Amino acid sequence: MISIRIEKVTKRFGAVTALHELDLSIEQGELFFLLGPSGCGKTTLLRCLAGFYTPDEGRVLFGDEDVTHLAPYKRNTGMMFQSYALWPHMTVAENVAFGLEERRLPRAEIEAKVAEALESVHMADYAGRKPNQLSGGQQQRVALARALVIRPRCLLLDEPLSNLDAKLRLEVRMEIRRVCKEFKLTTVYVTHDQKEALSISDRMAILDAGRVLQVGTPQDIYRRPGSKVVADFIGETNFIEGRLLSASGGRVRVQTAVGELEGVLGTGAEHAAGDRVTVSVRPECWTISTGRPDRNPVRGRIGKSVYLGENAQYDFVCGETSLKILELNPRFTDRAGAAELYASASPDDVVVLRD
Repeated sequence: MISIRIEKVTKRFGAVTALHELDLSIEQGELFFLLGPSGCGKTTLLRCLAGFYTPDEGRVLFGDEDVTHLAPYKRNTGMMFQSYALWPHMTVAENVAFGLEERRLPRAEIEAKVAEALESVHMADYAGRKPNQLSGGQQQRVALARALVIRPRCLLLDEPLSNLDAKLRLEVRMEIRRVCKEFKLTTVYVTHDQKEALSISDRMAILDAGRVLQVGTPQDIYRRPGSKVVADFIGETNFIEGRLLSASGGRVRVQTAVGELEGVLGTGAEHAAGDRVTVSVRPECWTISTGRPDRNPVRGRIGKSVYLGENAQYDFVCGETSLKILELNPRFTDRAGAAELYASASPDDVVVLRD
């Protein structure tokens, strides 16, 4: 178990700069996610950690050891690829044993470690099967066992669940968290799946165009996004333009097209009265009522509704502005086009973003 530090790392591919002087710190035993749109640099950064790419500038440190120019096989990292990369002609046990055999360990020790690794991912009963005799989820568990069996200093995962169906992803992602915590592994996990990251990560970094936009816990990133890119990438939101009326102690008042709103500053946001700002309010943070609420009342009507059983989605029309609202235990699905209603949101859910 080690900490990882990325210091001013820059990586170029010809005229394209994939990483721009990137700084990042990952704590010991942390399950850390790298997220962002395609081409943001997350896989490039993971490959710099693995040693497959060498940064053009900057350093990568495992604990206090500078591994920037260290060969991949000398870093003692476990790597899980998107394709799993299992040898088709080998059994499950032989696939898991491969890394240990390359290290020339005694046969008895190899067999004991393989058995332990397969037991940890609940695949001990499948040791004699070939990969083509396994389901996608089982293959994923074998690939995880192969990465764990060498006792890596850290575990690097490159979109390991992208080939699984939605139901199986739910099951396996919790298994990955269990195993990582059980083995006390420092883990860096690349994905584009926001739900995956929100559900199992300790912290995450949002990347865009080779730069880190924001680092924080899932709750920090979702509830206090700092920028439009972060708010838009993680979940859905309503962006409302406005003018800042006042800001004090992190609390703000904003004049918008739907009325005056009380809110809070997002991570890293610094604004003064009179500034033009963008407000983010998540669809599920609105509450619809027939009476005027005390705080953040927005008067309008339901323009369109979609009933989804346990919830409903509304287009709430307020003048020229339409807000997306998600209501749990829906009560207003039959009110489309009816008399005006009110929508309101807690000031803690009205987030003013930085520029």
